[in-house]
Amino acid sequence: MGACMALCSLASCASCLCGSAPCLLCGCCPSSNNSTVTKLVFSFFLLLGTLVSIIMILPGMETQLQKIPGFCQGGSTIPGIENHVNCDAIVGFKSVYRMCFAMTCFFFLFSVIMVRVRSSRDPRAVVQNGFWFFKFLILVGITVGAFFIPDGTFHTVWFYFGVVGSFLFIIIQLILLIDFAHSWNKVWVGNAEEGNKNCWFAGLLSFTILHYALAFTAVVLFYVYYTQPDGCTEHKVFISLNLIFSVIVSVVSVLPRVQEAQPQSGLLQASLISLYTMYVTWSAMTNNPDRKCNPSLLSLVSNTTTITLDPSSPAETVRWWDGQGIVGLIIFLFCTLYASIRSSSNSQVNKLMHTEEGGGSGGSGGEVGEDGLRRAVDDEEEAVTYNYSFFHFSLCLASLYIMMTLTNWYQPDTSTQAMQSSMPAVWVKISSSWLGLGLYLWTLLAPLMFPDRDFFS
Repeated sequence: MGACMALCSLASCASCLCGSAPCLLCGCCPSSNNSTVTKLVFSFFLLLGTLVSIIMILPGMETQLQKIPGFCQGGSTIPGIENHVNCDAIVGFKSVYRMCFAMTCFFFLFSVIMVRVRSSRDPRAVVQNGFWFFKFLILVGITVGAFFIPDGTFHTVWFYFGVVGSFLFIIIQLILLIDFAHSWNKVWVGNAEEGNKNCWFAGLLSFTILHYALAFTAVVLFYVYYTQPDGCTEHKVFISLNLIFSVIVSVVSVLPRVQEAQPQSGLLQASLISLYTMYVTWSAMTNNPDRKCNPSLLSLVSNTTTITLDPSSPAETVRWWDGQGIVGLIIFLFCTLYASIRSSSNSQVNKLMHTEEGGGSGGSGGEVGEDGLRRAVDDEEEAVTYNYSFFHFSLCLASLYIMMTLTNWYQPDTSTQAMQSSMPAVWVKISSSWLGLGLYLWTLLAPLMFPDRDFFS
């Protein structure tokens, strides 16, 4: 999809910026639906903001800005031009907080506007699927305004918003992974029944074993590097509990009665959820302020020490690329893309994600225009294919998650203007892993507990 959009000429696409979502394709992608394109463009806005945040937090960025004549306060000036920009405020964790604050406000605004939109015939659907240039201007305007917010307690207060929002987004990530695993298993089992049975089942078995092997390896490494014989009791409890819970959901997923009521359940899904649970466990432990129980991943592989995080100094910026930050960013990108293109048949996941099933009346073949090219079609004339409001709310939470990931979940200290590890981040992450495992267990047991309800239509 991205390649198709890139191949479109700038001139033809420019004329579409005020139009509808299908026009953005410029005739390059003949089989796209209106709903899919809209979700991709909004996701692009989120990814663009993420890219800007990453650039702002790169080490040495303030030094480079100081080299621009007349730009930063205290830097060299151009005669007759005063430099009013405080470069300290547009780099480091402060800039990430403000950029993500702008994206959060932008998506929350649309989440409120799009409440209870039922079909593309609703006038608000036109706003959802078009006017991209003006949406971009709104985002830029909110972003500029965010950088004029006084420091004060803004960073401290917004940190707690980020913690709560990230907690909810981690749950959404797990739901998306559950859906992905269910879809993966369904497709490969279907292919096995239609074609080379041994090959497809061997593939399922291989990935299942790989996921469990990685999860077990992670548990061993956690006990070795993140626990001490005479301390780190919390870490020992976290690792042990999540290992036990992962074994429980794996056993439940293959019980005969569960298999009978939920044919799509299996070890592939349980193995992927177990691996993700271990990632969240690791991510939680990396935020423990007790350095004895929290060695830096980079220090383990290169014998380097962790620096003090102080955004007021260009040499001491928040190192989001330390291990869990990189993995978290990769998982975020995958989930964002998958949420934009997903078309799930799993009823329980669709209900958790507030997604319609089989909504829309347009086909996927596209409409033929006067130039003979097929265009993206409006597939939501009868009913929307996804909940507009919840989609924007998910991107709102994703903005907060990105903020916390890029700042490594460190808590701002208003007295020293530094960033510090905090136990609240540890408990938020570990509790989200428990809630996520509970949700997955619910998708397995719900058909058994409520046999009269239809979970598959």
